[in-house]
Formats: sequence, C-alpha cells, structure tokens
Amino acid sequence: MSAYGTTRQPGGGAPPKDKITDYHTALFRRLAWEGTVPVEIRVDPKELPANSDRGLECYYLQAPRVTYLPLLMAEIRRFLMDVVFDEAAASSLKEEDWWFETEEGAIAKWHWPLGLIYDNHTISMSVKGPPPTPNATATPLRLILHLASPPTEKLMLSPSQEACKQAFMGQLKEADFIRWGSTKRVTGLRKLEQDGIWEGIKDHNFDDYWKVASKVTPSAAASNALSPGSSAHTRPPSNDAPSTFDRDGAYSVRSVPVRIYLPDGPILQEVVPPLLDDGHPNTLYHFLSTHLSMLFPPRPPAPPPSRAKPNPQPPAVPQLAYAMIQGVIAPQEAEMAWLGVCMAGADGWLSICVGVNRG
Repeated sequence: MSAYGTTRQPGGGAPPKDKITDYHTALFRRLAWEGTVPVEIRVDPKELPANSDRGLECYYLQAPRVTYLPLLMAEIRRFLMDVVFDEAAASSLKEEDWWFETEEGAIAKWHWPLGLIYDNHTISMSVKGPPPTPNATATPLRLILHLASPPTEKLMLSPSQEACKQAFMGQLKEADFIRWGSTKRVTGLRKLEQDGIWEGIKDHNFDDYWKVASKVTPSAAASNALSPGSSAHTRPPSNDAPSTFDRDGAYSVRSVPVRIYLPDGPILQEVVPPLLDDGHPNTLYHFLSTHLSMLFPPRPPAPPPSRAKPNPQPPAVPQLAYAMIQGVIAPQEAEMAWLGVCMAGADGWLSICVGVNRG
C-alpha cells in the first residue's frame, strides 16, 4: 500500500508584498491540497496473463486529490511487474493500452483529478443509498484495471503524462479566460513557470505549485458589500483592507469558473458572477437554486410580522440534494467568489458535485 505525505517545508521565505495571502485563504488552500482519497486497483481477472499471482492482483494506495491517474501509472506498473506478472507477461504488456473503470462500469477519465473522480462516484452512488455523513469512514474508490482494448473515444486522450499535462494546461487557460476574458495571465507565464506548476502537481508540492499559481489565481480580498445573512461561516475574514478595491481579487472577476456534476448525468457550466445585481455576494445557495431549482428549491419569503410573531422566519424548504466540493458537503451560505479561490481544483475550476438525499 502506498501513501503520500504532506509537503510542509520549513523556511519557505516571505511572499512578495504585492501578493500576500491571508491566513484563512492559505489554510483552506492547504487543506484542499493535502486531501487524499483511498483507492483500490484490481486487475480485471479475465485479462490477467497466464502464470499471474491471482492472490495479489489488488493494489491499495492513499493518493492526493489533486493528482491524475496517469501520474500513478508508474507506481501501479511497478507493483504489478514485481508481484503479480511474470517476466514474459511483463514484457508483452503495453501501458498505453491500460484503462480504468469503476465497479459500476463508469470509465475513469485520464484528464479528471483523482478527487473529482472520487466525488463524482460518491454522488452517483447517492441515488442508490444514503448520503455521506461527516464522521463516516471513507470507502475506497474501487477501480478495475483493464490491460487492453481502451475505449479511446470516451477516454479522450492517451494515458501519457505529457498528454495529461497538456490537458491540465488547457483547463488552466480556460479557467483564466472565464475569470478575466483573456488567457494572458497563463500564457504570460514563462516556460519554466508552466513546467513548474505541473511539477508541483506531479511531486505533490504545495509551495512549488502556489509559487506559480498565485500569479494567475485571484486573491480572496473581502468584498465591501455583504449579504444580510452573512456570518463567520460564510467566508473567513480576510486581512486585506476592505476599503481598497482589488482589481485582481475574487470579487472583481467576470465569472467564477464552475462546473456542476450530476449523478450519472451531464456536466453543466454556467456564468457565475461573484456579485449579484444588487451588489451582494453571490452564494452557493443562490447559484444552485437558480440553475437547479428542482433540487434546491428557492426559499419563500418570510410571512409579514404580526403581534404574535414579530420576527417571523421563512418556511423551511426540503433538503433534496447537497453540494460536495473537494470531498466536503459545502454550506449553502458560502460565497461563490471565495469558493472559487480557496476550494477550486489545481486546474482553476470549482467542481460542484451534486448528490441526492434519499428518504
């Protein structure tokens, strides 16, 4: 079994004065980065070569959420060659023919982060069982490894690390365009920096990744306008001066790069402004109730006050679904701008996986 450690390094040096990240932003980014998922890899028994050790065809690892399956292939191959396959079988197998699917038959995408594959599988299972609870033990993502006949039209790219890197950079540029209307922040990076941001993911090194990513990711500066229901749970306070307008801040972007994943359904992508027309922050609940009103019904207004109830509360709405971000069921009061800079994936996208509450 393999496990990946954290990347905390002493003596990292002080950040530049023009790009100081406040404590809460750095904390949530670190927590998202250090997240891992348990994975079980099992070779399809029908495809095991002759003379393979059928008692050891499973491999277990605890892998970073930000990594990709192509980055795990070398480790998986070493295990199989050393323990499962004999020398003759090892020499005949071609890694470019390998591919993965879940036990339910869903093909694992090469260009999806492992954490997104895990969360998407979790919500797909939500239609068949109860939703995850905060203290529940994480169950492994069980993947079946096929050794031949890859469905190339569904995988969309080869399992090589270079193809995965190009797909990652493409996602980074698309997120940059959605935020600012251009890709100049990403395309303006030097070749050494573009390689460095990918190496940070390969090595699971938080500091190396954010050394470059901070140049293209908005800051989490607080907005001047706060919604009436704002609280400490909505967004941790920022150390940035609220009176200063931050043109590179999270609340200044044209749109937050967001994709919604539904159980066994389509992937939705919508324009998500950080602020509403009235200047208040756009929240997760407002976004979901606007675009998925059948799952997240809009809250009706509170009834007018009366002598018996001078402070009436709005009627409760049924909790039909939940939003999972980075493996966590997100509070619906969270602001989309803050989520976009603190809980987005390494590719710049905020992936919201919508699960269904049964019963």
